[in-house]
Amino acid sequence: MLKSLTVVNFALIDRAHIEFVPGLTILTGETGAGKSILIDALSAIIGGKASSDSIRTGADDFRVEAVFDIAGIHSLDSILDEQGIVPEDDGSLIIARRLTRHGKNSIHVNGCQVTLAILRKIGEKLVDMHGQHENQALLKPEVHLALTDTFAADIKPKLDEYRQTYKKWLKLKTELTGLTQDSRERLQREEMLAWQTQEIAAAALVSGEEEKLESQVKVLANAEKITKAISRSYMLLSQGNKGFSGIVSCLADIKQELELAARYDQAIEQQLAVVTESLYQLEETMSELRNYQENIDFNPAKLAKLEDRLDIIYKLKKKYGATVDDILQYYEQASSELTAITNYDERLSQLEQEEHSLSLKVEQLADELDSRRRAAGLELAKQISVHLADLGMPKAQLLVAVKRNQQYTANGANDVYFLFSANPGEEPKVLHKIASGGELSRIALAIKTVCSERDETATMVFDEVDAGIGGQTAQKVAEKIARIAAFDKQVLCITHLPQIASMADCHIYIEKIVEEERTRTQVTTLNPDAQITELARMASGEITKLSMDNAAQMLENSKKKKENWKNKA
Repeated sequence: MLKSLTVVNFALIDRAHIEFVPGLTILTGETGAGKSILIDALSAIIGGKASSDSIRTGADDFRVEAVFDIAGIHSLDSILDEQGIVPEDDGSLIIARRLTRHGKNSIHVNGCQVTLAILRKIGEKLVDMHGQHENQALLKPEVHLALTDTFAADIKPKLDEYRQTYKKWLKLKTELTGLTQDSRERLQREEMLAWQTQEIAAAALVSGEEEKLESQVKVLANAEKITKAISRSYMLLSQGNKGFSGIVSCLADIKQELELAARYDQAIEQQLAVVTESLYQLEETMSELRNYQENIDFNPAKLAKLEDRLDIIYKLKKKYGATVDDILQYYEQASSELTAITNYDERLSQLEQEEHSLSLKVEQLADELDSRRRAAGLELAKQISVHLADLGMPKAQLLVAVKRNQQYTANGANDVYFLFSANPGEEPKVLHKIASGGELSRIALAIKTVCSERDETATMVFDEVDAGIGGQTAQKVAEKIARIAAFDKQVLCITHLPQIASMADCHIYIEKIVEEERTRTQVTTLNPDAQITELARMASGEITKLSMDNAAQMLENSKKKKENWKNKA
């Protein structure tokens, strides 16, 4: 439900703040006063079109802010979750939109910036705009299908089941189409995969093998250098160089001298321990160097063999991956694909059976949808026709034609058309080919009256719904709108008819004021006395005692009717 609307620098409105209530809110005023401006501002806040032309003269931007109570609008939950938008603690959703003369569009929902596309998704769950443009939407067959599906409670679960099955069926058909591609291409692919997998398998690669091979090759390729370095190191440790004793021999002498000194001074024991440990370590190192020197392999044949193995790996890396692990991964994928191709006939048969089974299921569910839609269409047409009679079209006939197609879509296999005949003896024809503007407004109101209880959208807006009507028909239209508002709906309605205005739970008067050679639109919520005065103006064009009494009586009668509806409910 719309709780408040704030409009700043929008067209003729310099600033307006309106608090809204549940039930029926009526907007009245002289032609050109700016009633539609408020509706345009509301449209902008739910994602409607807006341009810099809407910015008030002399201002740099316009701003519109609306506060909605979204309790019970569960269809919003997934949209808000996807955008990370959290409702206020009291369940409110605050939407703000600003547009500058340079075309910069800024939209925030509870402080989170969103795109215009997201705003439209949110807006269509909050407000059902119902004006001349929206009436034209009723002419589209897809809208007729949606209205029929919404009307009957047993259609949605069946449609959900159908869509899940239809989605699986389409996926399977796509896979089947891919599998049954040109046989020559499949055979070529099979030959290539067979050759590739055989080449990789023949190499018998092992994960981590390349690193070990590179290490071994590095040693064998530099065996002579390593031998010389080891030999000289061993000689320096054991024999020394240029007349000097070996390092180990010298260190043994140092140990012997320190042992002698330590007999007399224990302070030398720490240094003795270090020298002793070093001596043992160097003796062990010297032994290991001797063994390494004796065992080093000068084997050119082994080196050549290792290099050949690395060359095989290098060539495979150029074809199948940057590392041995990548090559092995490609081998697994290629082997799986090869197996699938090799088992082509078996897989094809399996998919064809599954596709046939799913196609039968899709057909069955489409038939069930068709049956339910036909039943819903009969009842929907019946209820709409009753309301059309109440709206001054007693001879009008509206039919819901449900056509069964052979082509399946995400919505089943039906086209739905609303057929209309305004006069007896005339064959019902497709709505957009026959209904006039005034008839379409009443047809739309009748549809909304029937479908509003099943619609989760809490706020409805009627603009120009009274076009071309008056007298008793106007009274019927007023009662229809008031009934919609009386049962869990908030309705905003622009009207020029006192019959409709008298049904208001809240009456807003809009007028154009000129101050200091500037024109602005002023928005005022009327108290009961001012409401009577406005009704008198609307009914007779002048304010007299008689017109005021008539207006007061009209208001009292409307109040009694609304109370009577609620008591019966």
